[in-house]
Amino acid sequence: MNAVTRFCLDHKRLVVLAWLVLTVIGAMTVGQATGRLTHTFATPATKGYDTNLHLLQKFGIDGNEQPSIGVLTLPAGKGMDTAAGQDIAAHIFAAANKAGHLAVADWANTHDSRLVSADKRTTWAIFNMPNPDISTGAGVMDRIEPALRASAPAGATVSVTGFEQIQTTSQGSAGGGPGVLVETLIGAAGALAVLLFVYGSALALVPLLIAVPAILTTFLLVLGLTHTMDVSFLVEYLIAVMGLGIAVDYSLLLITRWREEREAGRSNEEAIVAAGPTAGRAVVLSGLTVAAGLLSLIILPVPFLRSIGVGGMLIPLVAIASAVTLLPVILAAWGPALDKHRIRRGSTTFSRGWERWAHAVVRHRWAAGIAGLVIVVGLAIPGLFMNTGQPRANSLGGKSQAAVTLHALERQGVPSGVVFPVQILTHGGPGAAQEAARIAEKTPGIYTVLAPATPSFRQAGDSLITAIPYNEGNTSAGTATVARVRAALANLPGGVEVGGNTAQNVDFNRAVYGNFPLMLAVISLLAFLLLAREFRSAVLAVKAVVVNLVSLGASFGFLVLFWQNGLGSQAVYGIAATGSIRNWIPIITFAFLFGLSMDYEVFILARMREEYDRTHSTQQAIVGALARTGRLVTCAAVILAISFASLSSAPDVVVEMIATGLGVGIFVDAVVVRTLLVPALVAIMGRWNWWLPERLARLLRVPQAGGDDGISSPVPVSAGLD
Repeated sequence: MNAVTRFCLDHKRLVVLAWLVLTVIGAMTVGQATGRLTHTFATPATKGYDTNLHLLQKFGIDGNEQPSIGVLTLPAGKGMDTAAGQDIAAHIFAAANKAGHLAVADWANTHDSRLVSADKRTTWAIFNMPNPDISTGAGVMDRIEPALRASAPAGATVSVTGFEQIQTTSQGSAGGGPGVLVETLIGAAGALAVLLFVYGSALALVPLLIAVPAILTTFLLVLGLTHTMDVSFLVEYLIAVMGLGIAVDYSLLLITRWREEREAGRSNEEAIVAAGPTAGRAVVLSGLTVAAGLLSLIILPVPFLRSIGVGGMLIPLVAIASAVTLLPVILAAWGPALDKHRIRRGSTTFSRGWERWAHAVVRHRWAAGIAGLVIVVGLAIPGLFMNTGQPRANSLGGKSQAAVTLHALERQGVPSGVVFPVQILTHGGPGAAQEAARIAEKTPGIYTVLAPATPSFRQAGDSLITAIPYNEGNTSAGTATVARVRAALANLPGGVEVGGNTAQNVDFNRAVYGNFPLMLAVISLLAFLLLAREFRSAVLAVKAVVVNLVSLGASFGFLVLFWQNGLGSQAVYGIAATGSIRNWIPIITFAFLFGLSMDYEVFILARMREEYDRTHSTQQAIVGALARTGRLVTCAAVILAISFASLSSAPDVVVEMIATGLGVGIFVDAVVVRTLLVPALVAIMGRWNWWLPERLARLLRVPQAGGDDGISSPVPVSAGLD
């Protein structure tokens, strides 16, 4: 770290020029980078995905895309029990094909009585949809309702509903919600307010100056990445908001240490160099831990998750680079001048309040430890009841026309599972299709089966069958129905494939969560090795990993309470209980939070290690570390929480779930776990904290830490804190 810092100070113009070039190019190409991001959530090599792909190839229909549902109320006296009414319905629903390529199943081509209301005046049809992300499917959904209305005679009313229509309405069809740039500016304004509180001077601007090139350079690197692999659109949000938070946090740590060294009497350049081996080293370790957490996503056999892992990994790496290279140059040039005029006087690097808090935690360590565990475990318990899947259709859309239409259908006896049909693909000709339809209709959990003998549903021996379940695919009953359909059709001659959104999600869960233990093991091992080497302690490293995993449970519990159960989502976002959490959100939350929350662990424990090396007293190490880092950690957490809060203003319930889960998780972790539970556990463990086995020390190529006498063997806790 000394060598890096001195190189930057000796080559200030080169460092500034390099970052200036990267920033300018990044700003010029950011639109191109975001334009190349993809919106696919494909899970190749799973049965559900492959079936949906085959449907797209053979029929032009995307089985993973929830269908649109057209609802027609006929004029008085022309019900579906009259020839006139039947002709009107057939004419209107056929007009949907003017919107684009669809597979329409209605009363005219199925004669299914379940498509007609009891009073015979209302009938509905299923429009199986093309992929909206390809040219032939773009805009089709939006054109269906105008096409139906244009064909409707006087006195007839037409409306269109479906999961996608309701979700689009909930997200603001007029482009509601701020863009990524606005969200970033909101996060930056919040960060500036916190930084002004911390520094009380113009020095508060410096972390934001570091964040700008970090964010734009990351976008530039992602642009290069898009030429080698598909990168998810979620990376755009994470770079802008998480990049801001991390870059500011790392700068905050380094600047605070620089200030501390200046207050100790060092010159400006001496203070910059002295901050490198301490705060700079902690920044590098923190960033590597975050990067390792994100990179662990490549273990999962899902391309979009892998792209988030690789793209997200760039965020902390670039933040490290900007903090340890550009920040020293800025401090050397303008640091003292920016810090000269303070709003409030007094040291900002040592807090008497946090010192008193640390003494209280050490003095009542068992009570503090139990209280911290009760809070975290209490928040984590609801996470055990998480249901993964699409949000309930009824939780979206509010009082929109699409939602009202769906509710009206449900009152007529049509189950809500209509928005999650099971799509069946048969290969044995018309006879196989008829047999598959007969078996599917008798399967428990299926409301009705639509199998029109039209070119949109039958081609060259292959047939598309749409089975309407009673239950939505985000419920255990809905997924059980898919399993029963698969089992019932498994032995039909000619081969039968079962797809649809629910089937693809079931297979996604099996593929991802089946590999999750491996991902967990890899990330835990990497974190343990990094931390054990840095802290020269096996105990501190194990404790950090275990506490981190427990802390993550609090974020999952919040997602269940707030979103799945609706305890707050309606009041804050106008969204009713979703009944489930999108199946890949827990994985994303885990990968990001594991590294981000470890940031604060590193900030605190690195200072504890430094204080212990200086004083050889565990008690003094705890008190000294919290007095120096308590305010730093809480302010850093507030900055990141504000950043994610700004992201939660995006008009997308999935992005809102990710943002709130990460924001609350970070805040709880920093306020409860790192400043209450962690110091209490360190106090309870006493000299055990500094134990490092001889073989592990040799493997990590570090000297053994040991206790006051330098011996690595653990000393009983009863020997006291010191």
